[in-house]
Amino acid sequence: MAKNFIDEKSQQLVFYASRFLRGQLPHHELHLFIWDTLEEWAALSSRPLSPPAYQERVFWHLLHQLEYWPEHQLLQNKKLKRNLQLCLGFLVGKGQRPENCVGLRP
Repeated sequence: MAKNFIDEKSQQLVFYASRFLRGQLPHHELHLFIWDTLEEWAALSSRPLSPPAYQERVFWHLLHQLEYWPEHQLLQNKKLKRNLQLCLGFLVGKGQRPENCVGLRP
């Protein structure tokens, strides 16, 4: 059940984050998606007992980064933006595992 959640939400996260980073989605829409995702995660009836797979860790890492950094940093900090794009690429299967992704389940 959690794997299905992560699979589905990863696709949605890529959609929202990609558009935000290209200037096609307002920051508040991304923020609302993130909080809706966290609420849905909290409402899951069963939580996984096994450690998260790497895809899930990248998902939670990316979600945290997008919520943690202010809008201007997300759009203007080239190193941060590159790291976010590496995570997005990995989630869609078009890239290698990004280094230093320490995504933890909330």
